[in-house]
Amino acid sequence: MQRVPIFDAEHLISIAKILAETAEGLTGAEIEHLLRQCKIPDPTPSMTKWKRLYNAFVELQNQRQFGNHVVVFVNRTMNPVQYTSDPQVFARRRDQLNTVLSFSGLYVGDDGKVRWSQKATNLDEALEKAGRLHASLTNRGVHADVLHYCRAELLRENYFHAVFEATKSIAAKIRTLSGLTSDGAELAQGAFGLPKDGSPPLLAINDLKTDTDRGEQRGFTNLLIGFFGTVRNPLAHNPKIEWPMEEGDALDILTMASLIHRKLDRARRP
Repeated sequence: MQRVPIFDAEHLISIAKILAETAEGLTGAEIEHLLRQCKIPDPTPSMTKWKRLYNAFVELQNQRQFGNHVVVFVNRTMNPVQYTSDPQVFARRRDQLNTVLSFSGLYVGDDGKVRWSQKATNLDEALEKAGRLHASLTNRGVHADVLHYCRAELLRENYFHAVFEATKSIAAKIRTLSGLTSDGAELAQGAFGLPKDGSPPLLAINDLKTDTDRGEQRGFTNLLIGFFGTVRNPLAHNPKIEWPMEEGDALDILTMASLIHRKLDRARRP
């Protein structure tokens, strides 16, 4: 990454408090290990966790007059491999970090890496949208994999990005379940389509014992093909300015994505 400008003290305090939060934050031993890995001096190891981390950040920043070491530390802390047993902690920590980092034109991606982005100019509006959308979807009882995408950094400009990322997650889950590498209609047909020779599909959402079962399987395959064709593909190929996304549309699409995720959770190899 190119040279990162120095962070304001308030930003460093917020980052340190997020990473060293009392209940779910880094332990003292983890802070010591990560600071050593990142080659960041630990000037006050006996202080409260967040103050210890803040002092380490600010002292090196004052010496070098850039903030790259903070980014390196966040990258190591947010490595997704470390959160396999509790992915919700990763999601919460990333969302909190992104609220702060957005003011510096940075964000943490799904891979845990810090990247450049447009600086936030109206985060309050983004947070309001995120909270409203999240509440509406929670009331609908939508799948947790969909709620994951109702984040302020995705909603900073409009609902386009939240919907786009949620639709991509469906294809990613099908690939994981099936082992296929294709996309869109080809992926849906390859994973769930009923072969003409009567052999079982690669994945099934029921026992396929009756005509009703097979009809449901065909319907789900068509639903996936239609979803990719009418939602995911236009989002992927058209600029967002050509695809206005209203809140009502986002709610309906994300609710449909929730239904698909629930079906995929029950999918198995016949």
